[in-house]
Amino acid sequence: MQVFAASISGWLTYGQTKVRCSIGKGGAKSAADKREGDGASPLGVWPIRSILWREDRGPKPVSGFEATPIQPQDGWCDASDDPSYNQFVTHPYPASAEHLWREDGLYNIIVVLGHNDDPVVPAMGSAIFMHCASEDYRPTEGCVALAEEDLRELLKQAKPGDAVAFTV
Repeated sequence: MQVFAASISGWLTYGQTKVRCSIGKGGAKSAADKREGDGASPLGVWPIRSILWREDRGPKPVSGFEATPIQPQDGWCDASDDPSYNQFVTHPYPASAEHLWREDGLYNIIVVLGHNDDPVVPAMGSAIFMHCASEDYRPTEGCVALAEEDLRELLKQAKPGDAVAFTV
């Protein structure tokens, strides 16, 4: 198993590679203390579950994981009291759900991480992804973000069983 380690210092390392990243605007906190909407990245090791990408924004990422193209109606439920909390949904959706089809390019590639998904616990945090960073690497809502070219290179190394860690 390979672990891609994102630290609060703003660097993600794997093997001999070190790339700039951004994490949650709320810093990092223990997974037990993570709450929906706190903007924090959950400390710990989270398995890579799947890859989503916008095929209108670039080629399919090369990876040991299958990549699924997203559509304009795709979303991710962040309503703690909804049965689909922390799961993929389709818009229009009756509860609060983030839109995955974004114009800012941050979700051109989304790596879904296995945080709070086995089982899903209400209010413990949803949509913890690895995705594309903004040009200025501004903090995320709790995810880890890399330059798209760095993310594509990382995914070439990723295979089932690999994980992303948030560390101090």
